[in-house]
Amino acid sequence: MTDATSSRGPDIQPESPVESPVDNDEHGESAPLIETDHWRSNTAKMKMKAGTRLGLIRVWWLAFIVNLGGGFLFGYDSGIVGGVLTFASYEKDYRYTTKQSTRVTSLAVSLQQLGGFVGCFLVWPMTNALGRKRSLMVSSVTFCIGALIQTINTHSLPAFYVARVIAGLGLGSATVVVPMFTSEMAPKEIRGTLGGMFQWMYTWGIFLSYWVDYGVQKNVASSMAMQWQIPIALQLIPAGLLGLSMFTVTESVRWLTKKGRHAEAWESLKWIRADDSQVTEDEMQEIRYGVEMEFQATEGFRLKELIQRQNLYPLAMAFAVFTAQQATGATAFAYYSTQYFKKLVGGSGSQALLLSGIFGAVKVVACACFVFLIADRFGRRIQLTVGALCMAACLITTAVVVKYKPPPPAAPAGGHTNVTHSGIATVALIYLFVIAYNLSWGPLPWPYVSEIFSARIREPGVATGVAAQWLWNFVFTLSTPYMITNLGWGTFLLWGLFDTVIAMFSWTVLTETKGKSLEEIAHVDTYASSKDLVEQETASTKG
Repeated sequence: MTDATSSRGPDIQPESPVESPVDNDEHGESAPLIETDHWRSNTAKMKMKAGTRLGLIRVWWLAFIVNLGGGFLFGYDSGIVGGVLTFASYEKDYRYTTKQSTRVTSLAVSLQQLGGFVGCFLVWPMTNALGRKRSLMVSSVTFCIGALIQTINTHSLPAFYVARVIAGLGLGSATVVVPMFTSEMAPKEIRGTLGGMFQWMYTWGIFLSYWVDYGVQKNVASSMAMQWQIPIALQLIPAGLLGLSMFTVTESVRWLTKKGRHAEAWESLKWIRADDSQVTEDEMQEIRYGVEMEFQATEGFRLKELIQRQNLYPLAMAFAVFTAQQATGATAFAYYSTQYFKKLVGGSGSQALLLSGIFGAVKVVACACFVFLIADRFGRRIQLTVGALCMAACLITTAVVVKYKPPPPAAPAGGHTNVTHSGIATVALIYLFVIAYNLSWGPLPWPYVSEIFSARIREPGVATGVAAQWLWNFVFTLSTPYMITNLGWGTFLLWGLFDTVIAMFSWTVLTETKGKSLEEIAHVDTYASSKDLVEQETASTKG
């Protein structure tokens, strides 16, 4: 390969519009730019490329930094706020009574989910116009503004609520862009692994938040505002690092190609793969071919395209997948783990807090097993189906045990209650439940939803899916405290029945995406017809 070719990419003119996927061969006859068989023959080469040391370091670095401000920050905020709102120092500074705490907790938690829901739709035109990097920078700044207002002791609950909404806008927009950016830059052989980083970093955020709350409650006097300000202020660190770290990576190859900035796209792909060989050139051509097919389909995107038959199905699947993720009950456990464990074992608040800390550690270990051992070894559909069945079995069994072997009443102040054998059994079942979740429905929806859309509607498609996540997150965080109080053991039964339905949905409705490029997933029919056309033309020429 000559130096000129290396600098400008495979048959790419700088800043040229997207070219037709048909070139002329040396005899002047038209031939497809890329043939499906040729792409598939490069699978072995792609695996070798994905294993290139510098390329692996760069793609893992990208996945880590974007998920630090996406998954980790999401998890930390999810776990921190529930504990902060129970601190006596916070109740004193914001002047509300214990009787009002349920309402304050519900609003403070759920309003951020509402902001996240709105942010999902606001970020779509922004990331389409500005790209993935600058969109994440804007998300970072927005969240930092909200977190800073929350940290200031305003003595005003309305101000705190508004700050929660602002932070939600930043966090919600980041959760749309992060999986999109990761999937667009990852080699297809490890795309599931890198996509699972979102959930793994989310579990680390929750794990750390539980122990930060515990630490400040034990070591900072309840008369000091610092007791609740420290946990909230710590959010500024990962949020700020998200924005600053965007200067260390390149823009999305597919976004640059879609904008006709081919020279930049080629440089970005060379950087993230740490390679400029023929294998990388073939990948660049594959990406261009997929983007070109989107341009050929229609001229100028319109919102009404989302309800066209070929687009409506993946759009509905994205909404359904994230709805199912929230309906598993795992998010409710993350926000209200202390209340759930009190329902299971009775006893004191310190016992529930300890069980919550272990709960967070189990989540981290289970999700690490998924990311590093399981992610790309099995198909997405089988993992989601088996995971939902295991969760259903755990929760329905828990409901039966709590119904017929209820825990002892809570101990009086300063007293102690021994955990019963049935209580130990239900705690073990909940730990098994969260293991199943973090091996399936926890990490997989993020890469799966970012995979099923064509380049043309990926931004609104992923935004719609993640918006469903935030919408149902809002619904369940608002309603769960009342579910625990009014349904009791029936809460576990309800989640278990939901998981049963989710298992049936996973097996009968979802399509498989493992091991396929984003272009193959979006254009399977087109690829097949192109191959048939080539074979027909070849046969005709020979005839």
